[in-house]
Amino acid sequence: MKHHMIGVVLIVATVMVASVLSFYGTTDAASPKQNVPAFANPAGNRLEMIQELKQIVSEMKKQNELLTEQNDLLKSGKLQVVVTIDEQTAGR
Repeated sequence: MKHHMIGVVLIVATVMVASVLSFYGTTDAASPKQNVPAFANPAGNRLEMIQELKQIVSEMKKQNELLTEQNDLLKSGKLQVVVTIDEQTAGR
């Protein structure tokens, strides 16, 4: 009886392993492109990065000019703050 039970357990285990392995297979979910390197055009990528960096530098220069103008205005003492209260939102 014991040998019969061991045989049944081995058969069940074999069937389970075979069924699990039958699901194993290659899929095309992440298939690589054929003969296309990850960075197809490194020179073009570098030029694009350089252009973007130049844009960033230009924007930062504009921001720095605005901050300089704001600081000059604050240092001059000519800054006036005018507060107005909107009647409709004052009661909230």
